[in-house]
Amino acid sequence: MKFSHLHVHTQFSLLDGAASIPALYKKAAADGQPALAITDHGNMFGVFKFVAEAGKHKNEDGSPKVKPIVGCEFYVVHDRHKKAFTREDKDKRFHQLMLAKNAQGYRNLSKLCSLGYMDGFYSKYPRIDKGLIVQYHEGLIATTCCLGASVPQAILRGGTGDLQKAEDEFKWWLDLFGEDYYVEVQRHGIPEQEQVNKVLIQWARKYNVPIIASNDSHYVDQADSNAHDILLCINTGEKQSTPKADDSDDEVSQKGKRFAFYNDEFFFKTQAQMGETFKDLPEALDNTNRIVDKVEPLKLKKDILLPNYEIPQGFADQDEYLKYLTYEGAIKRYLGGGKANGEWSAANGGFAHSPVTIDHSPERGLSGGIDSLDPKIKERIDFELFTIRTMGFSGYFLITQDFINAGKAMGVLIGPGRGSAAGSVVAYCTGITNIDPIKYDLLFERFLNPDRKSMPDIDTDFDDEGRQKVIDYVVNKYGKNQVAQIVTYGSMAAKSSIRDVSRVMDLPLQEADRLAKLIPERPGIELARILNAPIDGPDSLKTKENLSSDEIANVKQLRSILESGELTADVLREAEKLEGSVRGTGVHAAGIIIAPSDLTEIIPVCTSKDSDLLLTQYDGRVIEDAGVIKMDFLGLKTLTIIRDALRMIKTNHGVDISIDEIPLDDAKTFGIYQRAETNGTFQFESPGMQKYLRELKADHFGDLIAMNALYRPGPLEYIPTFIKRKHGLEQIVYDLPEMEELLKETYGVTVYQEQVMLLSQKLAGFTKGDADILRKAMGKKDRATLNKMKGKFLEGTAERGFESKVCDKIWTDWEAFAQYAFNKSHSTCYAFVAYQTAWLKANYPSEFMASVLTHSQSSIDKVTFFMEECRRMGIKVLGPDVNESQFQFSVNKKGEIRFGLGAVKGVGEGAVETIVEERISEGGPYTSIYDLMRRVNLRSANRKALESLAYAGAFDGLNVQRAHFFHNAGEGKPTWIETLVRYGQQHQDGKDSSQVSMFDMAEGDAAIPEPTLPQIEGWSALEQLHHEKEVIGFYLSGHPLDDHRLEIKHLCNATLPDLKELGKVEGRELTFAGIVTKAEHRIAKSGKPFGSLSVEDHFGTHDFMLFSEDYMKFKLYMQQGALLLMKGRATARTWGRDEGQLEFKIHNIDLLSDSREKYITKLTLKLEAERIDDSLARELGALLRASPGKCRVTVQLQSLQENMALEAPSKGLSVGISEDLIRSLNGLTDVSYTLN
Repeated sequence: MKFSHLHVHTQFSLLDGAASIPALYKKAAADGQPALAITDHGNMFGVFKFVAEAGKHKNEDGSPKVKPIVGCEFYVVHDRHKKAFTREDKDKRFHQLMLAKNAQGYRNLSKLCSLGYMDGFYSKYPRIDKGLIVQYHEGLIATTCCLGASVPQAILRGGTGDLQKAEDEFKWWLDLFGEDYYVEVQRHGIPEQEQVNKVLIQWARKYNVPIIASNDSHYVDQADSNAHDILLCINTGEKQSTPKADDSDDEVSQKGKRFAFYNDEFFFKTQAQMGETFKDLPEALDNTNRIVDKVEPLKLKKDILLPNYEIPQGFADQDEYLKYLTYEGAIKRYLGGGKANGEWSAANGGFAHSPVTIDHSPERGLSGGIDSLDPKIKERIDFELFTIRTMGFSGYFLITQDFINAGKAMGVLIGPGRGSAAGSVVAYCTGITNIDPIKYDLLFERFLNPDRKSMPDIDTDFDDEGRQKVIDYVVNKYGKNQVAQIVTYGSMAAKSSIRDVSRVMDLPLQEADRLAKLIPERPGIELARILNAPIDGPDSLKTKENLSSDEIANVKQLRSILESGELTADVLREAEKLEGSVRGTGVHAAGIIIAPSDLTEIIPVCTSKDSDLLLTQYDGRVIEDAGVIKMDFLGLKTLTIIRDALRMIKTNHGVDISIDEIPLDDAKTFGIYQRAETNGTFQFESPGMQKYLRELKADHFGDLIAMNALYRPGPLEYIPTFIKRKHGLEQIVYDLPEMEELLKETYGVTVYQEQVMLLSQKLAGFTKGDADILRKAMGKKDRATLNKMKGKFLEGTAERGFESKVCDKIWTDWEAFAQYAFNKSHSTCYAFVAYQTAWLKANYPSEFMASVLTHSQSSIDKVTFFMEECRRMGIKVLGPDVNESQFQFSVNKKGEIRFGLGAVKGVGEGAVETIVEERISEGGPYTSIYDLMRRVNLRSANRKALESLAYAGAFDGLNVQRAHFFHNAGEGKPTWIETLVRYGQQHQDGKDSSQVSMFDMAEGDAAIPEPTLPQIEGWSALEQLHHEKEVIGFYLSGHPLDDHRLEIKHLCNATLPDLKELGKVEGRELTFAGIVTKAEHRIAKSGKPFGSLSVEDHFGTHDFMLFSEDYMKFKLYMQQGALLLMKGRATARTWGRDEGQLEFKIHNIDLLSDSREKYITKLTLKLEAERIDDSLARELGALLRASPGKCRVTVQLQSLQENMALEAPSKGLSVGISEDLIRSLNGLTDVSYTLN
């Protein structure tokens, strides 16, 4: 007798199911179970994966060993629309199991599941009602379900008395579903269950309804019961030590108790175990086969259905219209004659970027000029159009160009392209991309392989604000029920599962952190492999995860903990079981679905508080297999930075720049790259990249494309060769002369995938499709395909007369490098965006850096970093000012950057809006603080906002000191700013009043006297800076360390951000300066004192812990506001649980004020002998004598003519190192110096 589980919860029953889908199939197949159902709570998130997994377990004839059955355990309520409840009138939800019998049943299951979210979502539950079930029950199988269902609950309410209402409820379901209704009997040892089962079996006999057995499975094995209990605690926020509630109903809360399952019987039992449980009712087991036989196999994987794109009248079909748009765009792009990207299109049809706006009105007149195109361009266009038409993708291109060009028309800044789509000349001509693929040798077949049908994938970058405008356009065009975002599943990764389980099991936070930190910082790393995989050998942690020696040491420590028998070991075991559990859902950052009809007719959807759009219940990895098209609408912050910079340039300079038309040969821009002054620009700003940029000395756009492709793991090692060959320091060698044409631009180094594709065609006669297959096989290390392609390559080269040994070497080189080779299309697009940012920085530095600062406000460290970059560039960054600042960072008429009022804490958009609007009105700039109070809407700019602005210095320009605003005349008296607000409010109230006294009319504003300015001293510079930091997050008008820049420059070799990656500074003695922003002195449980301090420098912050002797040695320096010079070293711990872990150990601290005299003991003056004359000697001598002190002076004479150097200490001359002395020395062009 066979049995199949038809009531099964997977990990997609959010925090209520601990069973992974692969583990369920593995157990079902091993046990010979004919079928397996998925019935998660209220959703179908796991359904597609569930059906696909069945295909991985097949019989010899190709049929699945375990038939997948799709279902859902719904929440059913009386009225799904009701969403207001009281203690007396609660939201009573009943569980209800339904299974899809056929394709119609699957559609109705999806519909019910979708409407549960769209119409009935309340609290955290998607709810349906009987009205929906009546409407969408066709093709569905229903059961009496579990104790939480309506029929069992009605039986329990009836007790041993009147069961008529319960029987009526039973008959309602039976009448609706007829022969597709089953009595479901569960036996978990729960008394109420036995009471319900007795009645259900009676009714089954009475109404001739088949009985089926189930086990309401929530985890795979009985041993997983504790892990599942922990999962429930994570869901409810409880600890496992909290007593379990007496009632197993999760709807019932008991004070001081937690929700838990009744026992450990809710696991995926074997057929033998179910046979033992139901030995008195064997037909209940056998009847599951009746359902299994009744269910038709579902084919969820479908061809993609494109939404209907309506073409204008006069065109036969989409193919013809796309051809028309392409030809029209080609004429404008290639024959328009407009200047684009610094190049003029040549008279013979030379190539240029023409940033034209494609007009989509069907004016046929332009098409006549298509034959004037260069024949090669025309041939390429026609080849692409033929391929697109043959593959049936004309609609896809029309839809994409439509929303992209609509976005441009709305003023949205859109990227020039992204990924392989930039290889399409059709995309270029229709305005989808803005990079000429012919000019840059970008390949269409890299995007669409004509020999293998696969859906095109055009991802588009928009500025952040504009992205939503384009999405709104798409929604309005196709309808809200046809457009959706894509769900993401937030699963418990290794670290998070450890932290969650630790909290539930009461492991101290410090211990939990210690365990989590032992997990290597690798994306997607699995706890199961960390605890069980071999360390060495094939498929080991060293080979597969590429773990370092330090990380391997941590793994060994974790495995030692696992064997310890302590609570930490239990935490690791349970965390391993729960790893991968779906904790919740989110919204994909970019993916958008556009369906041909109502999405709920195609796939299940849900809703989210984070989006106004529908969400698919299937995630992005499978959504296209489900039959709907996915497009990525990406918000790129860089485009937003460019957009806002362009707006400021237009405002400040009256210049309306089309960023896609800037010259690609701008000397100032290449100067930025050659000096590696790329902070704030796109793609090229990392320290490693800057190092190579200084060596490269890029002088044309192609260099940037190549560097963008090379600077990544793998090809990084080829950069030195690339640079040497560019500068003629290494000979450029080609294996075959025929390769020069395609490798010349990269100095003989194979950089791009496209180069391999083109060379395979040129050398071996590969088709375009073959070349793309080769590219994919190399990237994925597909050995079987590579061996096949190698034979074809060598055969093709032999036919063309190339030497076999040389061609064999070429193939070997390709195999080694092609797995790292980059997509040139994407590299070109992003190099273009990067160049645009560098051009703006070079030509409009203030506006560009103001925009960079605006869009870095979420990170104080970044704002601090970019403010330092502004200082380096000679651009002043001024504090907020009510007469100059906008909401965001802006640029004044002098080219100085003004801090944005909106960046001040406690100042909302409404307050800024009223201040700025009033300022640009007829009243003009504010003449005094009283003028501002009289004019500004004090409901929008309330007292709290004004106080924050005062702390930040926004009123400094009105000749009022910041301290004045917070002065009060005594305890209980109002502060001056409160008096000002009252004055302003009285004035505005009087102005609004219709009753004006004669006195008011005579005296005007003098009727309300201006509050007297307090006669007090202002704040000290340090106090003012501290208040600034409170409302801005960092020091703005200065920094407490500014007076010690000399010491920092000559004594420090590190900044605090350097301590974030200790591996890079291991073993080096680091010296850095900072101000103590927080200090705590504490006592450990052992009674020993210890402390912590937070230190900040110009670039960031860092926290330090001091224990034992270190604390006693340095505790006097642990005072807030102390300016310190600190020395230390990163070394591995030699004891304790964290043995082997790098830690930074401080070994010396000095007050920064003492460090100059203590450590700067020698001034070395360097002079060229040939440049010394009496005048310089007298000037230098007088300068040194005017600065007496204790620092020794040494003179180093160099003669370039004689190639000699002489160093001699100055007798009897010592100086005091001061800012004035250093400033004077810097003014002597023939003198250089060092301090040590």
